[in-house]
Amino acid sequence: MEEKEDVLILAVESSCDETSVAVVKNGNEILSNIIATQIKSHQRFGGVVPEIASRHHVEQITYCIEAALEEAKVAPKDLTAVAVTYGPGLVGALLIGLSAAKAFSFAHQLPLLKVNHMAGHIYAAQFVEPLEFPLMALVVSGGHTELVYMKEDGSFEIIGETRDDAAGEAYDKVGRVLGLPYPSGKWIDELAHEGKDTFDFPRAMLKEDHLDFSFSGLKSAFINTVHNAEQRGEELNKADLAASFQAAVVDVLVEKTIRACKEYPVKQLVVAGGVAANQGLREALATRFTKEFPEVEIVIPPLRLCGDNAAMIGAYAYTALQKGEWADGQLNAKPSLCFARKEKEVDE
Repeated sequence: MEEKEDVLILAVESSCDETSVAVVKNGNEILSNIIATQIKSHQRFGGVVPEIASRHHVEQITYCIEAALEEAKVAPKDLTAVAVTYGPGLVGALLIGLSAAKAFSFAHQLPLLKVNHMAGHIYAAQFVEPLEFPLMALVVSGGHTELVYMKEDGSFEIIGETRDDAAGEAYDKVGRVLGLPYPSGKWIDELAHEGKDTFDFPRAMLKEDHLDFSFSGLKSAFINTVHNAEQRGEELNKADLAASFQAAVVDVLVEKTIRACKEYPVKQLVVAGGVAANQGLREALATRFTKEFPEVEIVIPPLRLCGDNAAMIGAYAYTALQKGEWADGQLNAKPSLCFARKEKEVDE
């Protein structure tokens, strides 16, 4: 029997503040994954400045492409296709990656594949275990908090999403109030393990019969608690504040995910996005699922693949290739791109 030829995809990711290029083999093997981070440039502003992010992408993208090919020991002629994130994200940042990917595709006569950034986050789990369908994905990142049901490979259906702030946004805003470095998620997680849930912050929408989220009320309650204490000259325990905030976020995420898995038949739970690196969330999900869904496998990418990276784009690009999700030189950035509440991606 003739062996199937390997599929090598050069993937480009530039949706926010990480310039990344990877070479991925057959959708599940990372040959290289170059990431040029911009965290230090944005730290003094307490968040990502779009114009600065775009300038850094311009400076780094060519270097990242060359480094990814060199580390993978691959030449352009060995590649099967080029994949690129076209949304969601910062429009200026997306356009840098798109321009580079389209130019590389044209110069080397390679097919171009378009990839939804959020699909990439989910498919990063493929580097840990093969995805088994149907599955549930809890996607928690800086700008997104979603429950995505996947009946089959490449099929995405949002069954729950945030109605205001995403969990990651709340973490960053709370971190600023606590005086923690940006990005704040890691620091709040560490502090939370040193404190106790003594403030009993609100758990929004926990009793409603839908699967949507809301974190703006929690964020406001936290900020008001801190500001009121400051006005009284009272010093609050930062570890207890962090523990109380994180407990409120994790309780809602876990409860809604449990409820979703009761309503939909699933073989796996994939936890994806930057907040998937949160140890408190990982521990709580493992405890509840071991008790209530011992038959459901929890798959979480390693920490290095939870944040934005091009390898995850290459992982989904393999599926995009099989499904014929081609693009051409007219492909444009779609900063508000999202999955629909139907089994179809909103592309306009």
